[in-house]
Amino acid sequence: MTDPVSDQTQAINADGTRQVLEWRDGDMPYSTAFGDHFYCQTDGRLECGHVFLAGNGLPERWRDRSEFLIGELGFGTGLNFCETWRQWQQHRQPGARLHFLSFELYPMRREEIDRALSRWPEIDKERQTLVAAWPETPHDIVSLTLDGQTRLTVVCGPAFEGVTAAAFGFDAWYLDGFAPSRNGDMWSPELMSRLQEKTVSGGTFATYAAAGFVRRNLQAAGFAVERRKGFAGKREMLCGVKQA
Repeated sequence: MTDPVSDQTQAINADGTRQVLEWRDGDMPYSTAFGDHFYCQTDGRLECGHVFLAGNGLPERWRDRSEFLIGELGFGTGLNFCETWRQWQQHRQPGARLHFLSFELYPMRREEIDRALSRWPEIDKERQTLVAAWPETPHDIVSLTLDGQTRLTVVCGPAFEGVTAAAFGFDAWYLDGFAPSRNGDMWSPELMSRLQEKTVSGGTFATYAAAGFVRRNLQAAGFAVERRKGFAGKREMLCGVKQA
């Protein structure tokens, strides 16, 4: 059997530590720190549409909205942002503004983002614009205005600290940390409670995860949780809304 790992690179943590990335099957990044791929091996872009956009009622909820704030746990390669930005450009109203605020412990370098997203021609424009604007050494808070109606902020560091410091007002959440079995801190009761506190009434979340403890943590935090069919043969995913 041949080794699926073609080469390795290193992403730098906010505190200076490094995460070794393995590149499998060409341009598929794999985290050695968490033992997991960064996105669905079937098609990460289509999974974003099925799980995070549709799971949060997007793009329909953008209609008649002048401002919309999406929070994300785990920026990773920037795939979810680029696909969301692509759809936002197609459906947004004149003058409306989207702020996409993500929390990432190990921010990638621009060449790693470029490589990871190069497999999807549908987001070529978004990828190129993001890579051109991305800092050489991402740290602290990366804030980018990518067009007149779209702003990206990536808070580099532990998610709990970042979410705790964030202002109230999130309309939707993409919960996209590595698998709950490998990255329990990203799915903890404490973090789910912080998410709920920062979310507007009627705000939503969506995640590919369906583990029982994740569902229970979200329910305990005050979200009404719904099971839906998962992507690409995955039996279930979770989505839900903040209860009044």
